[in-house]
Amino acid sequence: MSDLARFGVSMDPNLLASFDQWLQDKGYANRSEAVRDLAKQALTETAVHAPDARVAGTITLIYPYQTRLKPIQTSCHPSILISANLQVHLDRETCLKVMVVNGPAADVQELADQLLGMKGVTGRLTVAQADSTADGKPGAHHG
Repeated sequence: MSDLARFGVSMDPNLLASFDQWLQDKGYANRSEAVRDLAKQALTETAVHAPDARVAGTITLIYPYQTRLKPIQTSCHPSILISANLQVHLDRETCLKVMVVNGPAADVQELADQLLGMKGVTGRLTVAQADSTADGKPGAHHG
C-alpha cells in the first residue's frame, strides 16, 4: 500500500458529520477506506452502462412456486457465463433463485430483464464488479 496517492477533500461540516456517522455505522476503520469503496462503487455503476463492459454479479429472483421461469438457454446467451445457480424455497408458495453471472453488460442486463419481466417475478440485477474494456483486463478504463 506504499503506492498510494494522497489528496484532500473539502466538505461541509454537516455533511462530514453525517459521513463520519455512516462510517461508524458501516464499521469502516477510516475515511480513506470508505472513499476508496465509494469510488469503486461509482466506477462500477458507471461502467455497467457501457455495453462492452464485462460485469460480474448476481440476478436475484423471487417468485411464486407455481411460476415456470423461462428456461435459460445458454445458446441464446453464449457470451454470459452462469457460474452458480441456487434455488431455495422460502416457504410453501415462494421460491428464491440466485444466479451468479459474468459477461458483457448489455447481455447480462438483457438476461436479467427477460427474467425479471416475467409476471409474478420480482428481484434485481446486482453488479459487484465491472471492467470497462471488452477484453476484460482489470484496471483498464476508457477515458
